[in-house]
Amino acid sequence: MFPEYDVIVVGAGHAGCEAAAAAANMGSRTLLVTMNMQTIAQMSCNPAMGGIAKGQIVREIDALGGYSGIVTDLSMIQFRMLNRSKGPAMWSPRAQSDRMLFAAKWREMLEQTPNLDFYQDMVKGLLVKKDRIAGVITGLGHEIHGKAVVLTNGTFLNGIIHIGEKQFGGGRVAEKAASGITEQLVSLGFESDRLKTGTPPRVDGRSLDYSKMEIQDGDTEIIGFSFIDTPRIKPEQQRCCWITYTDQKVHDMLKTGFDRSPMYAGRIDGVGPRYCPSIEDKINRFADKERHQLFVEPEGWNTVEIYVNGFSTSLPEEVQFAALKMVPGFEQVKLFRPGYAIEYDYFPPTQLKNTLETKIICNLYFAGQINGTTGYEEAACQGIMAGINAHLKVNEQEPFTLKRSEAYIGVLIDDLINKGTEEPYRMFTSRAEYRTLLRQDNADARLTPISYKLGLASQDRMDKVRQKNENIAGIKSILKEVALKPDEINGFLADLHSSPIQEKQRAEKILLRPDVELEELIEAVPYLQEKVKNYSREELEQASIHIKYETYIEKEKELVNRMSEMEDLAIPQSFDYSKLSSLGNEAKEKLNRIKPQTLGQASRISGIKPSDIQILMVYMGR
Repeated sequence: MFPEYDVIVVGAGHAGCEAAAAAANMGSRTLLVTMNMQTIAQMSCNPAMGGIAKGQIVREIDALGGYSGIVTDLSMIQFRMLNRSKGPAMWSPRAQSDRMLFAAKWREMLEQTPNLDFYQDMVKGLLVKKDRIAGVITGLGHEIHGKAVVLTNGTFLNGIIHIGEKQFGGGRVAEKAASGITEQLVSLGFESDRLKTGTPPRVDGRSLDYSKMEIQDGDTEIIGFSFIDTPRIKPEQQRCCWITYTDQKVHDMLKTGFDRSPMYAGRIDGVGPRYCPSIEDKINRFADKERHQLFVEPEGWNTVEIYVNGFSTSLPEEVQFAALKMVPGFEQVKLFRPGYAIEYDYFPPTQLKNTLETKIICNLYFAGQINGTTGYEEAACQGIMAGINAHLKVNEQEPFTLKRSEAYIGVLIDDLINKGTEEPYRMFTSRAEYRTLLRQDNADARLTPISYKLGLASQDRMDKVRQKNENIAGIKSILKEVALKPDEINGFLADLHSSPIQEKQRAEKILLRPDVELEELIEAVPYLQEKVKNYSREELEQASIHIKYETYIEKEKELVNRMSEMEDLAIPQSFDYSKLSSLGNEAKEKLNRIKPQTLGQASRISGIKPSDIQILMVYMGR
C-alpha cells in the first residue's frame, strides 16, 4: 500500500509542515502523517505570527525557502513593526492572522509541493533496526518504511487537558492525545519529562463594548514577512485590535478558584512557560501589580470570535466567566470556549545533535514542542532545519547547521542542545549576542545564498538578493560622494535642533547624526532626491542602517572572527572526558553527556567554566 519514503514527517503543525516542505522541495520522497487532515498548520493558541525575536525567525525561515512568511503575508489581517523606537537590531515584525485562512493557505501550498504525500492516521510507534530508524507504525496497523523520520508531535504525546478540577486526555481541545511513542523511546534509552502550556478563553466579539477599550491600529506601511512579492492587504484594510486591563476586583474573583486550580492543587506536574504565564500565575508572581494588560484580538476576517491575549488560564469555567465579566468592555461577554492548560511529554534536547538528529537513533529527528520549545515560530524553524538535514542524511551529503553568528535559528538550536530546557523555551533578542548582525531586515542577505546552494531558494530569489545588495552599495556610494553646502542643509538641521555646518559636508557624515533620518534628508535636498529616486524604501533603509551602525557591525564581526577559532576546533565524538583528572566531576559528566562537537560548543554548556575550556585547549595542543 505504501512505498518506501526517504523522509516521513509525523505531525502537521508548524514544525511538521516546514519539515515536510523542505525535504520534498529538496527532492526527497516525503510523507506527512497527521491525525487530522483538517487541522494542518492549526494556530492552536493566538492567531498571530512574529513578535520580538520571533519575527526575525520567520524572516529567516523565508530566506531559507520555507513557507511560514509567505503564508503569513497571505493571511494577515493586521501588521505592526514592534520596537521601532529602538535600534534596528530590535525591530521585530508581527502580524495578526486569519486563523482559518492561515491553515487553508498552508495546506494549499503543501498540496502544490512536488514529492509530498499525505496520510491521516496516528503514529503509535517507530520501526527501529540496529539503532537506525526504519519507518513508523500507525494506529491502523500499517508499517510505513522510511529512511529518515522527523517527529513533530507538539503537545499530543500523552497530552492531558486541565480545566479546573476536570481533566481529560487530548493534544488540543476536542482532539485526542497520542500514545505509544514516549514509552517506546524511553525503552530505547531516551529521557522524557513533562511540560505545560495554556490558552485563554475565546469569546463572542458581538458581546463586547469596544468603547471602553484602547484601540490598537496596524502600521501605515505593511512590510510583511516574505522577501518575495506576495499579495498583502492595504494598510486601510487592516482589522483593529484593542487593549483593556484587569483590576483588583478581577484578581479577587480569580483567587476564589485557586483552590480548584490544577496548577496549585498539584494535578499538573509539568512546568509552564516563564514568559507567557497564566493569569493566575501573574497574580501570584506579581502580587504588587494592580492590573494586567489584555489584548483583544480578532480571529479573522469573517468571524466574530475573539482571542483574549493575556488571560491564559486553567481555572474552573465559572470562575473564568465571572472574572471576565468584570473586565472593562466585557460586562456582557459571551463565552465561546473556556481557557485550559495542557500537559504533555517532551524530550530534553541535550539528547540531540546540532542537526536535530537524535544521538541514540540514527536518522531520527525531533522538531518543535517535543524539544521543549514554545511558539509557532520556534517550532517552524526547527522543522525546516530537521527537514533539510533529514534529506541531506539520506542522500549522504554534508549536514547543514547555522552558527549563532549566522541566524537566530542558530542561537535557538545551540541553546537547546547545549543548555537544554526545564521550562518551555522561547526566543528573545537578548539571547542573541550578535543581534546587530542578525536583524530582520538582512535575513535574505544572510541566508538566501546558503539556501540557494541547498537547492531551496530559487534563481529568482537569488537574483533579487544580488540586485538588492548592489543597490544598497550604490546608495552608500552616492551618500559618500554627494557634498552638501551649508545654505542647502542648515535650515533642515535647524528644524531638528541640530548644529549647523560651516563648510561642505558629505551626506554620509550628516546621516551619522543620531537625529537625522535618511528619508527626511532626501526630502530636504532635491538633487539628492533625484539621485536615489529609483531605489526602494527597503534599500534606502538598509543603506542607512549600514552607515549609521557601521562601527557596531564591525565590532560584532571582529568578535565573531575571534570566537570562530574555537568554533572550528573539532572534538572527536569518542573523546572520553572522564580521563582528564584536572576536570571537575560536573564538567566531566556534562561533557560526556552532551558530547560537544567543537570547543566553542563546549564553552556554551551550562556549568562549564572558562578554566574547563583552558584545560581542554591544553590537552588538545592549543
